[in-house]
Amino acid sequence: MSAKSSALKKLAGETAIYGTSTIVARVLNFLLVPMYTRVFVDQAQYGVVTEFMAYIAVLQVLLVLGLETGCFRYASLAQQQNGGKGGEKVFSSALATTGIFSLLFFLACFFWRGSIASALGYEGNLKCVVYVAGILLLDSVTAILFAKLRYEHRALKFALIKTVKICCELGFNLLFFLWAPGYFSSHPHALLARFIGPVPEFNYVLFSVFLSCVICVLFFIPDLLKKATYGIDKTLWPKLMMYSLPLMIAGLPGILNDFSDRLLFRFLMPEEIFRTQMGIYQAGVKLAVLINLFIQMFRYAAEPFFFGESAKKDAKDTYAKVMNYFTAFCMLVYLGILLYIDLFELILGSSYREGVVVVPVMALAYVLLGIYFNASIWIKLSGKTGYAVLITSAGLLVTLAVNLLFMPRFGYMAAAWGHLASYLVMLVICVILGRKVYPVSYEWKKVFIYVFTGVVIYLVSTLFNHLSIVPRLALNTLLLGGYVLIWLRVERLYGTLRRLLQRR
Repeated sequence: MSAKSSALKKLAGETAIYGTSTIVARVLNFLLVPMYTRVFVDQAQYGVVTEFMAYIAVLQVLLVLGLETGCFRYASLAQQQNGGKGGEKVFSSALATTGIFSLLFFLACFFWRGSIASALGYEGNLKCVVYVAGILLLDSVTAILFAKLRYEHRALKFALIKTVKICCELGFNLLFFLWAPGYFSSHPHALLARFIGPVPEFNYVLFSVFLSCVICVLFFIPDLLKKATYGIDKTLWPKLMMYSLPLMIAGLPGILNDFSDRLLFRFLMPEEIFRTQMGIYQAGVKLAVLINLFIQMFRYAAEPFFFGESAKKDAKDTYAKVMNYFTAFCMLVYLGILLYIDLFELILGSSYREGVVVVPVMALAYVLLGIYFNASIWIKLSGKTGYAVLITSAGLLVTLAVNLLFMPRFGYMAAAWGHLASYLVMLVICVILGRKVYPVSYEWKKVFIYVFTGVVIYLVSTLFNHLSIVPRLALNTLLLGGYVLIWLRVERLYGTLRRLLQRR
């Protein structure tokens, strides 16, 4: 086996491990939705969880300072220049920098927790500020430690720790929500009462996440104890920061595009209802995220595949074919969710089911995001990554514009349509720029047929909403079969299918 083939095989194997751990984490996290939407009868409680998770997602990008990628860059350079040595100084400098900034942030939040809680509308509830700051401190530090595992190709340890972390989060949630209230009724002065209240509330979730972060750090203690010195290399540090900070700034539009709608609820909707609206919206989005799980799985498999094919003469034809099959299958998943939404909505508590109205819009938005991922491969293959910042910034502007204009009137539906409009604009810009930089002959007619057909079939299914559930699901199953037949027809797969059946 050649060195190149061995390297690609190793990359594929590591990608599978990273991908599996990420998908498992997302699935386990999704399993909490039925409990949250049933225990939190007051939708505002789930809205608070959603709000704080948005803060965590955005602030972590700021606190990590882009040093994950910076470490990869300068650790590789150090090893090349020093005969395989020198990477430790890079990670030590990054770890110290992130640790100091995150610790200062935590201390500021701790000492001014009363003012912060009041400013956010949580007067007297100081614990939530401390938990969020603690989560950010621990997650920011472990982000560098996880980056080191990736750099050292220790994929199995990476996946193990990530999986244990999310399992602990799931376990603590179940423990607190299902056991703690009964325990507090007979032990009102228990030590645990200092951390969470006797009645299930959003702090149960935040404290669970915080404890899982603590356990995650414990896994890294043996590695940390092996190091003889810690500190910042004064010569390396300026170069590392000059490289990393622009990456952090470049990453902000993307994360803000995903979470800005959650942050805008507070400012664009009446104070007395914005948390309730956010909770209902988040529950609906969780159902649409089912299609995003498939897209995430595809991404982990596709990225190394795209790079592996890039040197071949027919690489662009392959990319076009992948786009066709990806879109067709995505719309099949889209219809699978929407045509059986009567069953999927049972995942949610009854007080949250009105949020399913966002599922058709958000599911279609995620399909467009998946198509964008396929179409944007030219950015990575050409090395012109600056275009990614331009495209995501344009998407963010669209998201902000739609929400600012329509959220005050239409509530969470504006947030859903904002995502759809944003991803559509990103896709259009990506395709236009891609034709000039790295042209691929995508069969956009077929892509449009799949998306259009899927949307039309869903709209047709809504004509049967007046029927009882059994005949409605039966008719929707026929519609789903009709889509599969159209897919086979468009791709001219009838002959292939017939030959396979004849062999059997």
